[in-house]
Amino acid sequence: MNVLVIGSGGREHAIVDALSKSKKVSKIYCAPGNAGIAKQAELVALKDTDVEKLVAFAVEKNMDLTVVGPETSLAAGITDVFRENNLRIFGPSKNAAQIESSKRFAKNLMIKYNIPTAAYEVFTDFEKALNYVKSKPFPAVLKYDGLAAGKGVVIAENLDEAEIALKDMLVNDKFGEGKVVIEDFLEGPEFSFLCLVNGTEVYPMPLTQDHKRAFDGDKGPNTGGMGVYGPLPFITEDDKKFALENIMKPTAEAMMKEGIPFSGVLYGGLMKTQNGIKVIEFNARFGDPETEIILPKLKSDIFDVFCGIADGKHIEIEWDDYPILGIVMASKGYPDHYEKGFEIKIPNDIETTIYHMGTTEKNGKLLTAGGRVMIVIGQGKDLNDARIKALESVKKIECENLFYRTDIGLK
Repeated sequence: MNVLVIGSGGREHAIVDALSKSKKVSKIYCAPGNAGIAKQAELVALKDTDVEKLVAFAVEKNMDLTVVGPETSLAAGITDVFRENNLRIFGPSKNAAQIESSKRFAKNLMIKYNIPTAAYEVFTDFEKALNYVKSKPFPAVLKYDGLAAGKGVVIAENLDEAEIALKDMLVNDKFGEGKVVIEDFLEGPEFSFLCLVNGTEVYPMPLTQDHKRAFDGDKGPNTGGMGVYGPLPFITEDDKKFALENIMKPTAEAMMKEGIPFSGVLYGGLMKTQNGIKVIEFNARFGDPETEIILPKLKSDIFDVFCGIADGKHIEIEWDDYPILGIVMASKGYPDHYEKGFEIKIPNDIETTIYHMGTTEKNGKLLTAGGRVMIVIGQGKDLNDARIKALESVKKIECENLFYRTDIGLK
């Protein structure tokens, strides 16, 4: 079978890696891919949002399956156009992807169907938003109502921080024109609960915890994720059951009732608060870096899983749940301004898996080409062992412009 993977990050590298283990897959293409993916797939020089050209390529190559990685492709309606051309594609429709592309849509859905989440208000006017923040206790949770590559959420500790964030979102259009959702602040550990969803059938994946802040000790700005681990010692079987039965399944059913059935990966960004588990946000695709430690645990053939979900069929799926941890190596300056083009040297004696997130190859040299550059995965007998193995490999990688967190999973 021929498979096309759309995207260029660590998530897509993990998807390509999993597909390469399927006996049913003979050829993998990736658009646009990266230097790491190039070792397992043929790269296609097309942007992940260039829907018409991607469709034409899939038709030309008789693609048996296309797997969508990034939210930008989903928001561009890629799955709708592929299906109109009788092409099998894994991922939700543009309408269903609103659960990620519009914070307002997601909050309205949760309130309507009694899915536990924080109270909120929506604003388009800067002064009204600022006055609302002044009337509430701090910290304030400010969310840009649209896609912002994981950086559109600010937890403002005081009025000055809130004013700067609201100006960015509503006056300076930092992420584009849009609205702002202001939520009540919730406290507790966050975790990621990804499920494969086939209309109303919901198949849970192993739980993970992402680390959003740039620096050790959860300091610094929010990023797309600096590291991840699982399983989670602070989540009980009862917690997982509650999240599945009271959040993930009811959300899939709510989408059906709204006439926009969800097909693909529904990602619940959840928090374990003193008042129970609540939704912080939903995403409409595999998380990054979560995918990089989830897919290695999949025992079933991923081609069958993707096709079953895409075709609306019941699937059988099996997982391992051994301790696994990933440390992201990012360009200095990320998530703000950073430079590209620094050489990376990876020694041959590294035994852990490395997924490339933002790399390119030029004249036989591996170079940095993004904010997050690669993720090093450690497996072990427990989480500490997995962390030590990942850190040992990270320290062997030579590049003068990369930084990383040393405390992933340490809590």
